[in-house]
Amino acid sequence: MSSEFKPITLECQDKFDQALAACPQLTSDYTFANIWGWTNHYGLELRCSDSNLIHIRCTKPEVVHWAPIGDWYSADWTKCELMNTPGTKFTRVPEKLANHLQEIFGEKLHVEECRDHFDYVYSVQDLIELRGNKFHKKKNLYRQFMKKYDYEYREITPDCVEEVLEMQLDWYRWQEENNYSEALDAENEAIAKVLKEIDTIKNLTGGTLRIDNRIIAYTIAEPLGDDTIVIHFEKGNTYFKGVYQAINQMFLENSASDRKFVNREQDLGEPGLRKAKLSYNPVDFMKKYEITVL
Repeated sequence: MSSEFKPITLECQDKFDQALAACPQLTSDYTFANIWGWTNHYGLELRCSDSNLIHIRCTKPEVVHWAPIGDWYSADWTKCELMNTPGTKFTRVPEKLANHLQEIFGEKLHVEECRDHFDYVYSVQDLIELRGNKFHKKKNLYRQFMKKYDYEYREITPDCVEEVLEMQLDWYRWQEENNYSEALDAENEAIAKVLKEIDTIKNLTGGTLRIDNRIIAYTIAEPLGDDTIVIHFEKGNTYFKGVYQAINQMFLENSASDRKFVNREQDLGEPGLRKAKLSYNPVDFMKKYEITVL
């Protein structure tokens, strides 16, 4: 095993994507776009093992390992240095890997479910159609937007990145004045980092909403496996009533209708975000775990 963790660069992408394709379970944390965007905030680093796994660790605010990516079931975990080092901590461990490691190591591990990191999974068709009582409020807001505004939906392309960044900066400044947090700073940096490489990071997609030829909402997303699209970032100008319902519905209808599921990532334990994500009626959760080697 290479003993050195190294900084993440854009040149890592091909090897990273190959390892990710071999993963038995795909969660939102482990796409290259997500890793790249949050590299600075978490101090993320990579190293490759003899088992063709890519190990990921964050170094800020402390050293904690994320789940390795690759074919978990073919790796010889008994020879893994990290699994034989008491005190090693793992976070964001997908359920299938947590179960697999517990079968191998049993009481040598402390495994704890982490609700704050659960991915929210929705039916694409549900969020396009917004049918029934459970979507009544969403459908009503969406219809109000459609009726009131002369809008235009477009896919995100490299030539509109500067406009999206301008809209994001406006959104960030409004939030900064009204609801500042360090997490807001970190997300703003991650969004800019991803957007600036939209023509380099493979498979990134997204959509924009315009009124009077000005972007008032955007989505950044990418495929996750064969049947899922993952939404990394979604922002809207709430001066326009129903803007979030509109960008959500229009992106899925125009750019992701061939997918069965949409993964809208986790809520990180933030009460308002949890309420908002639950209000869209998830059909499933992708559970994740914290693991400590005893």
